[in-house]
Amino acid sequence: MAAKPNRIVSASMRLPVNLMFIVYSLMCLIPVILVLSISFTDEKSLMRDGYHLIPKVFSTFGYQYVFTGTNSILNAYKVTIFVTLVGAFLHLLVTSLMSYALSRSEMRYRNQISFLVFFTILFNGGLAPYYILITRYLHLKDTLFVLIVTALVSPVNVLIMRNFFLQVPSSIIESARIDGSGEFRTFFQIVLPVSTPVLATIGLFTSVGYWNDWFTCSLFIENPKLYNLQYLLQALMSNIAYLTSNENAIKSFQKMMETLPSESARMATCILSIGPIILAYPILQKYFVKGLTLGAVKS
Repeated sequence: MAAKPNRIVSASMRLPVNLMFIVYSLMCLIPVILVLSISFTDEKSLMRDGYHLIPKVFSTFGYQYVFTGTNSILNAYKVTIFVTLVGAFLHLLVTSLMSYALSRSEMRYRNQISFLVFFTILFNGGLAPYYILITRYLHLKDTLFVLIVTALVSPVNVLIMRNFFLQVPSSIIESARIDGSGEFRTFFQIVLPVSTPVLATIGLFTSVGYWNDWFTCSLFIENPKLYNLQYLLQALMSNIAYLTSNENAIKSFQKMMETLPSESARMATCILSIGPIILAYPILQKYFVKGLTLGAVKS
C-alpha cells in the first residue's frame, strides 16, 4: 500500500521533466532548422522579409553558388575525410600509448614526464617558432601530412586518458604478465577493450577538431588540391565579403551583385560543413552514457 503514492509521485514528476527536455531539445534544434531554411531561401526574400523557419521563396541558388567549382568541393571533402579518419586514428594510438606508459607505476620518471606534458598546456613557443619548426626543420609545408601531425598529440587528452588507465585494476595486468603476455599484447588485447568509453569520447572530439580545422591549412597549404573543406568554405565566404564591400567590384559586377547569395550561401556552407560530422554523434552516444556511469558502481 505504501508503494502506490511513490509511483504516483514519480509518474507526476515525469511530465514536467519530459516537458523540460522537449523544450531544451527544441531550443537546440530550431537554430539548425533556421539555418537550413535560410540556405534554401531566395536572397531577395531574405533581404525583404527576413529569416523564417519555412522559406517564403524557395531557392537553391546558395548551394549552386557553393558548388560552382564542384571538383574543388569534392576534392576538399576527400581531403577532409581522409585527414579526419587518419588523424583521429593516429591521435588515439599515440595518445593512448603515451598515457598507458605514464599510468604504470614501474615506469621511471613518469611524474617528471607528466609534469612536462602539463607544462605545455600553460606555455608554448608561440606562432613564429611553430611555423619555423614545421616549414624549415620538418619540411612539412604544402603536404597532406601537416594537417595531421600538427594535432597528433594533445596534452589534455594525454592526462585525461592517463587518469582513466589508472583506474584499470593492476591485478588484471599482472595476471596477463604472469601468463606471458608482453606489454604491447597486454595493452592492445586487455587494456584497450575496457577503455572504449574514453577512446570514443576523445576520438569524437578529436574528429570534430580535425574536421573544423582551417587555420592549419591557411598557414601551411598553398596547393589548392590540398585545401580542406573548412578552408575552402572560408575562402568562399571571403570572396563574397570582398564582392559585397569593394566598390570597384560592385561597379564591375553590378548585375551579378543584385542576386549574389550572400546570406543563403553562408548558411549553405554551414549545412555542408556540419552534415557529415553530426552523424557520428548517434553512433557514439552509447559510449558517452557508459563513460558517465563508469566508476559509479564499486565492484
